[in-house]
Parts: sequence; structure tokens; C-alpha cells
Amino acid sequence: MRHVRHGLLQRLAVPAAVLAAVVGAFAYVGAVDPNEPGHYPVCPLLRLTGVYCPGCGGLRSAHAVAHGDLTGALHDNAAAVVGYLGFAVLWTVWVVHAVRVRPFRPDPRPVHLWTLGGLLLVFTVVRNLPFGGWLHP
Repeated sequence: MRHVRHGLLQRLAVPAAVLAAVVGAFAYVGAVDPNEPGHYPVCPLLRLTGVYCPGCGGLRSAHAVAHGDLTGALHDNAAAVVGYLGFAVLWTVWVVHAVRVRPFRPDPRPVHLWTLGGLLLVFTVVRNLPFGGWLHP
């Protein structure tokens, strides 16, 4: 029994460390407000061209999530919120696999990666068009 518990703790060590790093990052962004100028660097693409990249507003979105403001997070960067949810799902599947002693090797097919890239491209284009102003951070 003790050997089984030790093995479980070993299998959960890396997912726990990843979760601790993510929680730490969200705690930092939650404590150091990205809405206040000077705390974080400005997006170079936005500064040089005025074009919002797919990541623009991501820190503000994380700050809003850390404070429980889902509506604000979606306004700041909807794609980032989808990414946070995707991470939560993948992390949960990883933990379940670790508990069940099954290896977890996410292996997305090229079609999934191209679809994700295409969706991010559409998100980026739409948020920079006049009618996509509701997607501006």
C-alpha cells in the first residue's frame, strides 16, 4: 500500500509542479495589475504598427481571471480565456492518466494544429477590423 501511494505521488509530481507554476504566474499577474502602465512591456507589434496580435490583452485577461471577472477576461482576450480552459482540461486529463497509471502523451494531428492556427489568425484579423472593435483589449 505504501509503495502504491509513493508511486502515485511520483506520478503526480510533475503535474503538480506545472500547476504550481501556473498558479504562481496567475497570482503574480493578479497582484501586479497589467492595467497600470510600466509594470509590463508593451506589445512590440502594437507599439510599432497599431495592430493587435492574438496575445494582446492576455495579461489583462489573466488579471481578470485571477480576480474572478470572467466577463472582463473575455473582453480583454477571448482567445486567451479559451486557452486557459484548454489548459485546465488537458491538465485534468493528465492527472487522471497519472492516477490510472497510463502515460499521457498529447499528440495533436496536423489538422488540429492547422485548425488552431487558422482560428487564431481569424481572431487576429477580426479584432483588427472596424467591426471587430468588441474584441479589442
